[in-house]
Amino acid sequence: MSHADAHDLDVRVVRTDEQYDDALDVRYAVFVDEQDVPEDLEVDEHEDESVHFVAYRDGDPVGAARLREKDDTTAKVERVAVLREYRGEGYGRAIMREVEAVAAARGYDRVALHAQTHAAPFYDRLDYERVGEEFEEAGIPHVTMEKALESEGGPAGE
Repeated sequence: MSHADAHDLDVRVVRTDEQYDDALDVRYAVFVDEQDVPEDLEVDEHEDESVHFVAYRDGDPVGAARLREKDDTTAKVERVAVLREYRGEGYGRAIMREVEAVAAARGYDRVALHAQTHAAPFYDRLDYERVGEEFEEAGIPHVTMEKALESEGGPAGE
């Protein structure tokens, strides 16, 4: 990591309306304003069932993500975003670490995501593997990526 390590960043599971609004502000800035994703695609029918994350630096929201169940063993990571001026500081990695920890704590064995192809090298560095062919989502090229999660403990009963 670079000079701005995870200790500069406060990654939280969203528990209040204010935190959710902060997460949405980051997502809108990145996806709607910067990447021209339509608003109705950015906020979808999965908001209520998702666990949302917001990352603060010095009290300001700078990153966000959400996590939801894909199936009994796999959680899907979505809407991973870091404001443009804070990229390259290790914040995306810190957010993903927290998201993965929550997924593991909830009993999931794997996480999957649809990475924008330009961001795939970021996920490569986090030990995600590409699955299948490139596809388009919201007019942006994506690739499915997956990662096996480390178990928080040994087999049940230990």
